[in-house]
Amino acid sequence: MSSRMEAGVGLPDAEGARSATGPTNARALRAALKAGAADGPHHGGRPAAGASPNSRSSSAKPSPHGGSSSAGAPSHGGSSSGDAPPPGADAFPAALREALGRRGLSLERVSERLRARGIGVSQATLSSWQRGRSQPERARSLRAVEVLEEILDLPGGALRSLLGPRRPRGRIAPARGEGAALQVLGEDSVVEKALGERFRHFNQETSSLLIHDIVRLGATGTLSSISTTNVLRASRPGADRALFVLSFDDEQAEPLDIRVTSGRLGEATYLKGLKSLVLEIHFGRELAKLDTTVVSYSVDVSPSREPATHYERWSRANLHEYLQQVFFHPDALPSGCRRYFRDQVGAPPRAQRRISMNDSHSTHVLASRCKPGVHGVAWDFDTPE
Repeated sequence: MSSRMEAGVGLPDAEGARSATGPTNARALRAALKAGAADGPHHGGRPAAGASPNSRSSSAKPSPHGGSSSAGAPSHGGSSSGDAPPPGADAFPAALREALGRRGLSLERVSERLRARGIGVSQATLSSWQRGRSQPERARSLRAVEVLEEILDLPGGALRSLLGPRRPRGRIAPARGEGAALQVLGEDSVVEKALGERFRHFNQETSSLLIHDIVRLGATGTLSSISTTNVLRASRPGADRALFVLSFDDEQAEPLDIRVTSGRLGEATYLKGLKSLVLEIHFGRELAKLDTTVVSYSVDVSPSREPATHYERWSRANLHEYLQQVFFHPDALPSGCRRYFRDQVGAPPRAQRRISMNDSHSTHVLASRCKPGVHGVAWDFDTPE
């Protein structure tokens, strides 16, 4: 089992209704989380990747400035009416993403259905369309859009009417924040699915300078809680909130309680299908350019099926410093611990090095001037004979 985490900043949405300058009510929160469980971010039990800073543990994976991937993404955006002004550049990709999310169809399945109708459109092309990097323009592609409307149960012209003027030939470069995240997360990640449209502008208003994760395991070796302190700096004036995505590998590991001790909780959404938790935390003020703020929160987690084996944080930007501490229960001590680094989520670990535990049954890793990628700690439990 593993976990990942990421935290990031998205475009300002409506103000969150939940106030959490102190601990939230566990029972009310859990009921709210279960009531609106759509697919999205998650915590797991094996090593994974994190956000602009991201983290993940064998039971949970935080991702900095972002989230992770899985099936059943939340729906986003909307469609335009007939009398609306000319569609903007994002109208078609937003409507396509919304329709795909509502129908719960993967790009592979959509490509197969198009092929069954005699229209060949690759998954890569569909991904490019929904990201807004390219758009259908040739006759064959426009025909594919008409069939897509049927597959996705949309009215005739619902998608085609949103296409803008022809673009110059070539691919459209992704937004700065999106491109950096894709370098670490890859295509169609859990974080991207969890954040939906917000992923495109993920963490463009702030960057993380320093992150401190504290991971605690229980008596059975499963993830018990994650606490994070994140020092953020505004890259432009007006930043007032940040998004954090925690992903879990085990569906039994779910958030039980969330406490925000620095900042104010604006959103807490657990996406069960993606085994991910999306947090939006407000700073309490608008930052001037280069202003810094501190966000601190902790999440208690229900026991998973299997013991946790690692925790990871992914970051799409350079961190001044990253500190991860892992505290083990005296009744479930590992036989060994090691640190490692991945260039990308899912890539083979490298730069592995054994690390020791101290008298408090904890181990830690401190990394300075961290380059983008995935920083993790893994541990082994002796298997009973």
